[in-house]
Amino acid sequence: MTDLILTTFDWVPEMPRGYVRDLRVRWALEEAGMPYRVESVPFRDRGTEHFSHQPFGQVPWLTDGDLSIFESGAILLHLGERSEVLIPTDPRTRSDVIEWIFAALNSVEMASLPWSLFMFTGDTEETPGRKMLDKFLDTRLQHLEAVLAGREWLAGTFSVADILMADVLRLVDRFDGLANYPTCRGYVARATARPSFVKAHADQMTHFAAAALP
Repeated sequence: MTDLILTTFDWVPEMPRGYVRDLRVRWALEEAGMPYRVESVPFRDRGTEHFSHQPFGQVPWLTDGDLSIFESGAILLHLGERSEVLIPTDPRTRSDVIEWIFAALNSVEMASLPWSLFMFTGDTEETPGRKMLDKFLDTRLQHLEAVLAGREWLAGTFSVADILMADVLRLVDRFDGLANYPTCRGYVARATARPSFVKAHADQMTHFAAAALP
């Protein structure tokens, strides 16, 4: 079987290291025990070949034989089709996993990412725009806190839905946004304690650090 190829940037600034979304794919591949290798594309010079694989000039993308797949959610769905470790084959559980994949990306990340980008700027002024972002995120987290209070993982067993949701929440937690949501914070802690995450995170950090060497 041909190894899967995960493509990410050759280098990124220090601030996003550990949060670039190839980590989600690395994590899933490690969970499933699928062989893969990592290739790089330039961060500063994004050419035609890059845009042919990722039309927005972002990363990651996954090459699986003749297939080239972009967007982390789509990649994780594809990997889940190949491994029941990532998406169980039981119809009800499978449906739950897919449901929570979309919830992580559409309901939670759409609130968390604008808030996190604002926090990256370091601007703490409580403008009307900032208050709106705070309220939007808090509303989502309140609902998720209630959901997670009754379960260890979103769909009963650990799955790609948890990879996505935990990674979305991990960025919020970076800026202490889960301080009032202990159940969400505990969920992130459980997920990121998994050996597959620890390895994926270390591998990404090593990848970018090596590129920064003179």
